[in-house]
Amino acid sequence: MTGTSDWKRELRNEYKERKTSGGIFMITNKENGRYVLQGAVNVMRFQNRFDFSKDTGSCVLTKLQQEWDEYGAKAFKFEILEEIEMKDTQTMKEFEEDLQLLEEIWAEKLDPELRIF
Repeated sequence: MTGTSDWKRELRNEYKERKTSGGIFMITNKENGRYVLQGAVNVMRFQNRFDFSKDTGSCVLTKLQQEWDEYGAKAFKFEILEEIEMKDTQTMKEFEEDLQLLEEIWAEKLDPELRIF
């Protein structure tokens, strides 16, 4: 039993010590160029969600539903535009504010006419 307890404790510690990596991602409709731009505290988790949605045919975001239904899951691609790590000195709120600012910076670089809100 001690081996199992040690293993679980080690896993918990690794999880707690893991760096939080957030980022800005874009889901693009390859057929018409329209896109969703969004930030996420855990961008890899959102990418996994997107991949699962494509595999199952379900839409990952309600704001994409209409185009998802019209063009199908295969018409969309997921792209991480930028990743940042949460600093040890930051609170989650501060990290989320940094992500919001980063999203605004990316929004200025992209065509606003094609953005899906």
